[in-house]
Order: sequence, then C-alpha cells, then structure tokens
Amino acid sequence: MTLRLAFDVYGTLVDPMGMADLLAQDAGESAQAVSALWREKQLEFSFRKGLMRVYEDFGVCTRQALRYAMATHQLPLAEDREDELMAAYLSLPAFDDALPALKALKGNYPLFAFSNGSYPALEKVLDHNNLLDQFEGLVSVDDIKSFKPDPAVYAYARRATGAWDEPLCLVSSNAWDVIGARAAGLKAVWVQRDISKVFEDWGIEPSAVIHSLSELPEALKHL
Repeated sequence: MTLRLAFDVYGTLVDPMGMADLLAQDAGESAQAVSALWREKQLEFSFRKGLMRVYEDFGVCTRQALRYAMATHQLPLAEDREDELMAAYLSLPAFDDALPALKALKGNYPLFAFSNGSYPALEKVLDHNNLLDQFEGLVSVDDIKSFKPDPAVYAYARRATGAWDEPLCLVSSNAWDVIGARAAGLKAVWVQRDISKVFEDWGIEPSAVIHSLSELPEALKHL
C-alpha cells in the first residue's frame, strides 16, 4: 500500500513568525509579541468560525487577527498598511529544511500540501519559496467550507489525495492539527521544531515525533 503525505503549510513549511521583521516598523520592540498574537488569533478565529458554521476563508481570519493584534497593542493600522502586510503574508519565508526534505521525498511518496489556506494563497506562498512544484496537488479546506481540526476536513483530505483504502499521513508542526488528524484516523507526524513545546495530553499520540523535516524520511520507514 502506498503511503501518501499531506503537509500542513503554515507553521510547518513556511514560518508565520516571519512577519515579525516587517512589523518592526509598526510595533518596534513589540513586533515579536504582535506577530505571535496575530498567529494565535488567526487560528482561534478559524476554529471558532468552523464551530459556528460561519465559514470565511483563511485570509479573512488572518486580516481580522491582524487588526485584533494591533488594537490590543494600541498600535495604529492604516488601511494601506494593512493591505501591505496582508500582501506580505503571501510571501512568508519557508523554513530552511522544507525544500530539501520535499526533494528527498519526491518520487518515493505522493506529496500533497494540505491547509486551511485558500488555493490562491497556497499557490502564491508555495511558489514564492519554490515549493509548489514538489507537490502532486493542493488540498484546501475551502472546498468544504470548514477548518482543521473538523473531522470532515481530514475525511475530505483522504478523498482529495486519493487515499481511499491507502494510508494518509499528515505532517504538521501544529500539535492541535496532529491530534485532529489522529482522532480522524490518519497517521500524523509531529514536527517539534521547538523542544520546549509540549504536546497536549489528550490520550492521543503522534505516529512519530521529529525535530526537523530532515528527519522525516527516516521516521517514515518506521510508521
């Protein structure tokens, strides 16, 4: 049976905290804190919209979270600057291990990008980092109008990647994503980039834990 790999994008292949440098001109020494809150609220807003069944695409969640983060830190945000930051989000930097790992895996496993992001956003950010051509296809929650970790999203990923009777493995640095995938019956590898990060004790364990995508080819041999 062929193991198919579905890579989370934001936080796994590209770094949302890469916005901190751009935010320095707006937030000064608070740039890291603003960037972290932006990411936190982006996810929270998507979770809440999914639960409420009031879907708006991930870009809307991202923009609303930016406004919240800036307002919380009592920082001004002009409309044109907001647009600039949102445009920059489509060019987030990839982690250094992303492209080499995908190249090492391509040809050995069917590779897919699987994200809360919309197709245009995914195409833009992946192409910006020369990652787009490494994938057989993209899978966006936009197709079913919900967000990870809704079980329906993972079920859709199985269908969209062609993993009907074959195993599908999520690769994600987001523990909540790994737990969601495992709860839905998928295999899932947790990329623990920060060793201080704790995996939530829900009685659900990742299929494997790695600290860099460079470790993924070896980890997959033992799934």
